[in-house]
Amino acid sequence: MPAEPSYVPIMSPMTAEELLHWSVPGKRAELVRGVLVVLEPAGFRHGAVSAALTRLLGDHVATHRLGVVLAAETGFRLESDPDTVRAPDVAFVRQDRIPDPEPRGYAALAPDLVVEVLSPDDRPGKTLARVSDWLNAGCRLVWVVDPVRRLARVYRQDGSETVVAEAEALDGEDVVPGFRCLLGEILSQPRSAHVE
Repeated sequence: MPAEPSYVPIMSPMTAEELLHWSVPGKRAELVRGVLVVLEPAGFRHGAVSAALTRLLGDHVATHRLGVVLAAETGFRLESDPDTVRAPDVAFVRQDRIPDPEPRGYAALAPDLVVEVLSPDDRPGKTLARVSDWLNAGCRLVWVVDPVRRLARVYRQDGSETVVAEAEALDGEDVVPGFRCLLGEILSQPRSAHVE
């Protein structure tokens, strides 16, 4: 018999610890300044693009021993009291920033690189709020990949922004040194892609 679902009073802000034990069957959840945000599961194309970037970035990071790449749904506690826990589609944390010991729950840090892959129903305001949360928490580079428009927007901690067209490459810059991959090949998933 499945365990009974947990309920949190609506007027009480939820904590990161409560979110860790919260379950909404078939859904994903984040916490934004104490408020539970339930998200629909990602679609096929979103999953294929996220997986391709995870694989390519992971191979590069492992080969050069740069740190760790974390898959979708890995939560990071970006703020406390009230708590904010965000989960990007792909994350990279530099070797010298990996928590030791490894946390049981959410790491209380912002990744160095975050990748957000848009779904067709994502609204611009919510996407920009996510980008803002990442950058304000200390993330150095955020890639927002748009499979429908076939482009990516690159946001940096210094406030600069770049648009990457389909024929151009996503570049790890000084955050993930040496990493470059053609956006068009990533967007052509589930076909294979390669790193330049």
